[in-house]
Amino acid sequence: MITLHHLRIGRSIFTVWLLEELGAEYDMTVYHRDPETMRAPESLRSIHPLGKSPVIVDGDLVLSESGAITSYVLEKYDTGYQFRPRSSDLQAWATYNQWLAYPEGSVFAPLLLKMLVLRSGVDHPVISPFSDAEIKLHFAHITEQLGDSPYILGDSFSGADFGISYMISMGERLGLLADYPELVEYLNRIKARPAWLSAVEKAVE
Repeated sequence: MITLHHLRIGRSIFTVWLLEELGAEYDMTVYHRDPETMRAPESLRSIHPLGKSPVIVDGDLVLSESGAITSYVLEKYDTGYQFRPRSSDLQAWATYNQWLAYPEGSVFAPLLLKMLVLRSGVDHPVISPFSDAEIKLHFAHITEQLGDSPYILGDSFSGADFGISYMISMGERLGLLADYPELVEYLNRIKARPAWLSAVEKAVE
């Protein structure tokens, strides 16, 4: 059985949600951030040397990185390919993997910079305009990809929606969605899913 090491206030709730969507059996160990530094506790380093979350343990496997965890969990539990295309449809598979990698690979960094600037309370002459421009670029790109579709790859919810919705929820927390009603609607649709509601109930205490 998978054990998820879940750090409160962060991306690992999206791994809880992933497991809930799949109806997988799992254990969860919950960690709390230091209220002053907002960093993970040192005890997480006993699970993974980076001391970050999410981390899953499955037998002898210790796996970090949200995208890798999503791929592994879907490979293990999504045997009917409900949330991902088969590799035999190479174009659909490649597009899916692009959107699976995109959130952490491209979108997260400018959002993190924006969050740090906001926490500092002081605009930075280089970082602020850079992060603002990059966020605008990425949110416009995601909006265009969504179009009139309910999910990032069309009518069907997929593994790619876990990472994308994390980026949009981060944008919401930072107060950046005023000009993106389509992204607000997308996030509301995600948060109405029964598995998301179950994840919140189990992971937020």
